[in-house]
Amino acid sequence: MRSAKDFFRPLAVGAPAPVREVPFRPSRMIHFFDPGNEKMAAKVPSLAPQVDVLLGNLEDAVPADRKEAARHGLVKTARATDFGATQLWTRINSLDSPWVLDDLLTLVPEIGDKLDVVMVPKVEGAQDIHYVDRLLAQLEAKAGLTRPILVHAILETASGVANVEEIAGASPRMQGISLGPADLAASRRMKTTRVGGGHPGYVVRADPDGDAPRATFQQDLWHYTIARMVDACAAHGILPYYGPFGDIQDVTACEDQFRNAFLLGCVGAWTLHPVQIAVAKRVFSPSPQDVAWARRVIAAMGDGTGAVMIDGKMQDDATYKQCLVVADLADALAARDPELAEAYAAAAAQEEAR
Repeated sequence: MRSAKDFFRPLAVGAPAPVREVPFRPSRMIHFFDPGNEKMAAKVPSLAPQVDVLLGNLEDAVPADRKEAARHGLVKTARATDFGATQLWTRINSLDSPWVLDDLLTLVPEIGDKLDVVMVPKVEGAQDIHYVDRLLAQLEAKAGLTRPILVHAILETASGVANVEEIAGASPRMQGISLGPADLAASRRMKTTRVGGGHPGYVVRADPDGDAPRATFQQDLWHYTIARMVDACAAHGILPYYGPFGDIQDVTACEDQFRNAFLLGCVGAWTLHPVQIAVAKRVFSPSPQDVAWARRVIAAMGDGTGAVMIDGKMQDDATYKQCLVVADLADALAARDPELAEAYAAAAAQEEAR
């Protein structure tokens, strides 16, 4: 076990100092693109202002014979694009693949100054993060980078779920964790072929009531895992995300799954198609009405101690903290999104006029 005094020292001579707190930047949607697809890569400059995170995907969905093209396409796209306030991430190949070492050996020296986060798939335990942590430090030192590249883990194996707490706390580089439902379903031997979302066979049934039909209610296959992931992330000061929703056409179910994750504590989700961008933006932004109410409670509570009654509802230090979460998120999003800032201001004015 490393000494706590050593935890924030660089893992390589000349590497940048590790961050002491993960900087919170809006990341409601992590939008995937295939950098080896020239038509898709050409859309990146126009996509960048629409999303919080653009992720160049090198792993699943990229055929083996196109791995090198995707890697070099990401370098070309990153160099040619002004991302503004949008973050640039990449998902490297899995650590047991023959491509991952070349991914890091190429990307860190070539575009490490523009790369915010490296997403690592199929993380099984802290040892995987330690490996990437040390290698990134060596490459950053060699490239002369002045800020560390952060690491994001995907939770998509049974071992990863069992070790999620140690993964979340494995390195100061840890930015967050995403749920990867498809690979996790396979790892657990779950009997679903869907990518995220519910399943019509996973239900509870109402008790018998004579001859009346017994109602059924579909349950969330991912509730336990998301909740456990959120707890691990919150305990270690990093950010939890829902991963992909595979049925692109079913935007209603996509919105439901995203909202479940948001209410449980996730800050964003993956978007695989442009139609999902608006869904993620809507779901992972607090509503203007919720923000206005939160600000009203904060103002009424003063220093946050004691209790007050507002519209017949008791508010105390616990609800004050809940409202701070909503208001702080709204402030961060409004600083990036002028339309959202205007909506929040209008709702606040309506609340004050009551």
